Amino acid sequence: MHGTIFTLLKRYVQTQYDHSTWVRLMEAAGLSATSFDHKNVYPDEHMYALVGHAAEMTGLSAQELHEKFGEYLVPDLMYMYQKLLQPQWTTLDMLEHTENTMHRQVRQEHAENAPPVLQVTRLSPDELEINYVSKRRMGALAVGIVRGIATYYDEADRILVEPETSEDGEHVRIRVRRVAAA
Repeated sequence: MHGTIFTLLKRYVQTQYDHSTWVRLMEAAGLSATSFDHKNVYPDEHMYALVGHAAEMTGLSAQELHEKFGEYLVPDLMYMYQKLLQPQWTTLDMLEHTENTMHRQVRQEHAENAPPVLQVTRLSPDELEINYVSKRRMGALAVGIVRGIATYYDEADRILVEPETSEDGEHVRIRVRRVAAA
């Protein structure tokens, strides 16, 4: 997994909890000597260990933590890829174009990094379906990112996110609908 994600995870833990929580988390995961660099790629097992121990420490499930972290990631991801975004896009447009914009660029720039494959089908002007496929089994992170994108586009109160998750999280179908404002 790309070092940027680990750097953002560190910042997430430090802002939601504190620095000592991050230090304890790294030690519990056996990564106390590891400093993550945004230019490198690290084993996915590091993320699994960190999130697993964070779940134990917080009492939240790993799935809940992945979702919360996914939401937290969005402003930074949007900033990093702002040159690929179209000003007229809405939440659904952004989701529809993620695979052919951001993920394509990540694959071109970092051959060793493999973002999940997103198969997005636009069902209507107000609905789409995302099929997330990744051996990393972090479908909950994708669900959180979808929710974060709705917040980014100031549509959180109008976007309904319905994950239909497989038991292992490797293949997740996420239905996203725009509904009338609450």
